[in-house]
Amino acid sequence: MSTAVTYVAVADQPDATRDSVLQKSLDSLVSRDKYPAAIAWTSKDGRTTSLVAGSSRLDKQVPVPHDGQVRAGSNTKTFTATVVLQLVAEGKVDLDASIETYLPGVVRGDGIDADRITVRNLLQHTSGLPNYTEHIGLEDFEKVQHKFFHPHDLLAAALAQPADFPPGTEWAYSNTNYLLAGLLIERVTERPVQEEITERVIKKAGLRHTYWPQPGDQSIRGPHPHGYTTGNLDEGNVVDATEMDPSWGGAAGQLISTPSDLATFDRALIDGRLLPAEQLAQMRDTVDAPLFPGWRYGLGLFSVPLSCGGVYWGHGGDIDGFETRGGATDDGRAVGLAVTALPGTFGDDPEKAAEAVVSAVDTAFCE
Repeated sequence: MSTAVTYVAVADQPDATRDSVLQKSLDSLVSRDKYPAAIAWTSKDGRTTSLVAGSSRLDKQVPVPHDGQVRAGSNTKTFTATVVLQLVAEGKVDLDASIETYLPGVVRGDGIDADRITVRNLLQHTSGLPNYTEHIGLEDFEKVQHKFFHPHDLLAAALAQPADFPPGTEWAYSNTNYLLAGLLIERVTERPVQEEITERVIKKAGLRHTYWPQPGDQSIRGPHPHGYTTGNLDEGNVVDATEMDPSWGGAAGQLISTPSDLATFDRALIDGRLLPAEQLAQMRDTVDAPLFPGWRYGLGLFSVPLSCGGVYWGHGGDIDGFETRGGATDDGRAVGLAVTALPGTFGDDPEKAAEAVVSAVDTAFCE
């Protein structure tokens, strides 16, 4: 399969935006960093902008849909954390209570003490729980692309490993934390986590193109670019990952959305429309998260420094076929950006490719 991709100009793209710094940044993501396509949506001073670059397909030139739907990956975590914090505000969950309080007998393993792991530890990635996505065969994507995973199977894969560190002593990103947060939501509300996220967050924030795929739904419903991934890490072959069973993502990464919806969600969250002030402040109480210089993590929310000063609040997501980044600032700016492959799928420098996406988001905020 050829990996050559060139920029596809979209007829309705305004001339003024074709030469913008952000447009050039998106073009560079395609030409230099080898992402098949890039999509950006920004909101500043009451104005919104939608830009695209690249092609929706590798095998032929297909225009990229403006604000097309993508798999949102770990942006789902912020939705999940928001529901947990709503339950805290309702007096149904205590952030500093142990997970054993809500899921008795569920969390057991070598060096794993559920009585010491708090709800806050889960939401802040300070639990020390092993990351289940490292133990379910995702390195051979073609083998699991259409496989359904039950949450308890994912949990079993994590708990078969020893604890990474004692709760509260370090920060380490683990999808298992949000798998458990989803199970907590279901135990407390006695309703499916996808229903609670839909009713409490998606509808409340007015997101029109965000949804949780139901069991068996491997498609993306609305206009979307195709996403690509490495089929087998040992072989290095590239495959179309657009259709896949996202069940392994669950409450940690299953949602489908658009750049504008993700930015709109972050805007509503930071503006206090989804959480009371006390719980929003808890969410924004951060610890060092050394994925990139200056990044910090609260409860389902990153704080990311901007080159033009200040920070933005958001999450981002990485799932086979798509990477998304963006968020909102306290002064009213909001950005959503997506590319149609994970860093390193094309090219030989994943770290540089990942930094390029982060830089493009910075450009979107600071241009």
